Amino acid sequence: MKRTATVLATTLFAVGLAGPAASAGPPSGGPPPVEITVASYNIHAGIGADGEFDIDRTANAIAETGADVVALQEVDRHWGDRSEYRSVIGELAHELGMHARFAPIYSFDPPQAGDPRREYGTAVLSRFPIADFTNHELTRLSTQGPEAGPQPMPGFAEVVVRARGTLVHVYSTHLDYRGDPSTRETQVAETLDILAADSGAPRVLLGDFNAEPAAPELDPLWTELTDAYGEAGTGEGPTYPAEVPAKRIDYAAVSEEVDVLDAYVPDTDLAATASDHRAVVADVEVPR
Repeated sequence: MKRTATVLATTLFAVGLAGPAASAGPPSGGPPPVEITVASYNIHAGIGADGEFDIDRTANAIAETGADVVALQEVDRHWGDRSEYRSVIGELAHELGMHARFAPIYSFDPPQAGDPRREYGTAVLSRFPIADFTNHELTRLSTQGPEAGPQPMPGFAEVVVRARGTLVHVYSTHLDYRGDPSTRETQVAETLDILAADSGAPRVLLGDFNAEPAAPELDPLWTELTDAYGEAGTGEGPTYPAEVPAKRIDYAAVSEEVDVLDAYVPDTDLAATASDHRAVVADVEVPR
């Protein structure tokens, strides 16, 4: 009903029939920008700080953020015992009533013929319709099987969401965790190349970067993107480990088309226990 009323008022204004009440609009005469809440959350496959798998707890922690679009990392789909071979992303989408796209890093044959494939990767949940989806490749070091050296592997999710009259590109990423930053350096360069292909569009990069803001390997990101928490957050905003966080390694970063209104890390009992990371949440504004 609200959308119908808005469209009707706009139409009446256009033909000069709306009257004085409709004349109060943006100074430029154009539509107002769109406010969106985004979040990044490494869900640790639905396993909390107590070591227990509890998908309902994970769903509640996501709901607690109030985010319209949530990028997830460490997401299982029929992966193994730790998540009871369940589709974690499918159940979260159903429980939260959100659209979902899943970008597997690994996709293996099942233990028994006819069972679903064993998959692990990143994902995006959205209250808005999803217009497009791509599972991009980044250079990775595999954690499955013998070490094969850096190689292109999937698992960098990109969705285009239809958010109240505008299209927004949202990405979910999980950068390498190792102490040697060389793989992250390569991944950052590849990430910027992927985002450059969408130049001019509102872009929001969300993810577990496995590095703190001042890490040299992240410097190229901050020449092209704005760190939302660094722009609008209060204090250090650590996200890991969840119970007593000491490092900020989870991010929301935005392109120049996007304004940051607020950013925070949830500080509740649920945020401290539902995963080994806390989420980072940002309120942003994009042109319609």
